[in-house]
Amino acid sequence: MVVGGPVKNVKSKKVNANNDYTLFVELSDGRTGVFDVKPYIDKGVFKQLQDKDYFKQVKPFFCGISWPNEQDLSADTIACELKQVEIV
Repeated sequence: MVVGGPVKNVKSKKVNANNDYTLFVELSDGRTGVFDVKPYIDKGVFKQLQDKDYFKQVKPFFCGISWPNEQDLSADTIACELKQVEIV
C-alpha cells in the first residue's frame, strides 16, 4: 500500500539502508515503511548511490535524509512515496 500526500512538519527520524536499494524509514508522525531509491540512482548526483557501501552511509538530515556527498531527499518526497509497513 502506498501512502500518498505530503505531511506538514514531518521529519525522518531513523533510516536504515537495505541491500536492494531501498530504505527502511521511520517518520516523526509515527509512520514506518520502505522507500525505494532505485528510480533515482541512475540520475545525476544520485549515480554515486549505486555503490552499495556508499548507499549504506545514509543518515537523517534536517527533515529528510542525506549521504556524505550531499545527495539528499526531502521528508515530503519520502512521505509521498513511502510504502507503509507496520512494525510488529
